[in-house]
Amino acid sequence: MRDGTVLRADAYWPAEDGSWPVLLVRTPYGKQNADVLARLDPWGAARRGYLVVVQDCRGRFASDGVWEPLLHEGADGYDTIAWAARLPGADGRVGTYGPSYLGYTQQAVKALRPPLLAATAPGFTWADPDDGLIRRGGAYELGLVTQWTLSLGYNVLERRYRSRPAEARRYLADVDAALEEFAGRTVWERPTDEASTLRRLGLPIPVPTPGSPQTTDIPTLTVAGWFDCFLQGSLDNHVAASAAGAATALIVGPWSHDNQTSRVGEVDFGALADAAAIDGGRSLADLELDFFDHFLAAERGGQAPEGSALVFVMGADEWRRFPAWPPVSAEQSWYLCPESRLDRWPSSDPGSVSGSDTFDHDPDDPVPTVGGALLIGAGFPAGPYDQRLVEKRDDVLVYTSEPLDHPLEVVGRVRVHLVAESTAQGADWVARLCDVDRDGVSRNITDGVLRTVRTAGSDGGADEPDEYVIDLWSTAYVFQPGHRIRLQIAASCFPRWDRHPVATRARQTVHHGAGFSSRLVLPVLETPR
Repeated sequence: MRDGTVLRADAYWPAEDGSWPVLLVRTPYGKQNADVLARLDPWGAARRGYLVVVQDCRGRFASDGVWEPLLHEGADGYDTIAWAARLPGADGRVGTYGPSYLGYTQQAVKALRPPLLAATAPGFTWADPDDGLIRRGGAYELGLVTQWTLSLGYNVLERRYRSRPAEARRYLADVDAALEEFAGRTVWERPTDEASTLRRLGLPIPVPTPGSPQTTDIPTLTVAGWFDCFLQGSLDNHVAASAAGAATALIVGPWSHDNQTSRVGEVDFGALADAAAIDGGRSLADLELDFFDHFLAAERGGQAPEGSALVFVMGADEWRRFPAWPPVSAEQSWYLCPESRLDRWPSSDPGSVSGSDTFDHDPDDPVPTVGGALLIGAGFPAGPYDQRLVEKRDDVLVYTSEPLDHPLEVVGRVRVHLVAESTAQGADWVARLCDVDRDGVSRNITDGVLRTVRTAGSDGGADEPDEYVIDLWSTAYVFQPGHRIRLQIAASCFPRWDRHPVATRARQTVHHGAGFSSRLVLPVLETPR
């Protein structure tokens, strides 16, 4: 690298002699990690005529330097692209691919406009670290950051104590214990506590990098999943690349961060949803290579991306092509009403009755995380799950529509406007959109959180009601006839998000009905298929 640090990589050459475009991957998980290689399939890419380079990031595994999450990926990627383009057999054209942090390394280097970078294919990665990686709506991504930092901590501690094996064994045992006791002890430690496991072990914790990556016009294929913890960041990256004038393509499946099969959570979306044969056709890996064939090896006759966005619409369980993301939609409001109703008021005229619902929030007994677009670990699987046990809790408000007469196709970004107040100095407001089927099973579709801090009424009384807007990110979902729309409102989702740092036992109040505008806003396609 430009500062003299040596980073190491494995290279996979095509068996035949020739001059080949390069596909570069930069990973913090180990360049010979079996799970990483299974997703990347460098052997398959080499058979397609690519020289594949898989590099350990700075401070990880075989590479020198110090591991500092997010910090060096732009400059290190720039220098590595220049190096990889000069490898024996390389033709000077370079593309990048890979999911998660491997996708972030692409976004970071793309902002620097390396002259030899011809195409990128980031998947399942964030845009703004404070919108899905480190925080969301102001709440700390406790489960994700803690689990990820501990998992990467093994290599950090092995390198730090390589000359002191007894200390290494002791600290590695601490990581083992923290992961084994993750739900029962580790996540209950306050992140700011100096005695917390992460701080005590001195493990590098991701912090936002200065500035935000600037999107360029480099051709980009973005891959995302509806139940991925970085869903909205992936969509935002695609929109930004399109706005910059780049040739873009988008693929969004009903997938989670680490599961791209047809079954995610409790739901089997059908064989067409599996990334091994998308829509009964080519695999996700093949579609990525088709993209690179077009922009890196046009002489092979590679096809340009067909349509801007290939999206799996849940509920209908089918793939749809849209000319752009997000597609044109009309906002449709569903209002919170008395008697736990969700109604198309005022068009359905539920009357002039207004009211409020209250619940008591106890930070020592938070609402548990059950499914969703998350990445926490084996004890907290992502995806759609039955929410009925959560909805029976006294600290969860539930608003439900009447059964639908016609299909309702929701495609785009969802939000909730909540007129609410709390007796605490600070409060979190969690909103979750669910589909209730004909059997009464309620399953989560998408959700969001907003952290608030009181700026008035410091004498200990309740806030004046205020309107909060909660971003539930995006989805593509058809509510079928006979199904009902449901909205949950709570003050926690633990350990996905941390407990509010100033929260105490508090009375939470949501106002609704005439005179208030507490509502769910859905992007509805005007001409559903």
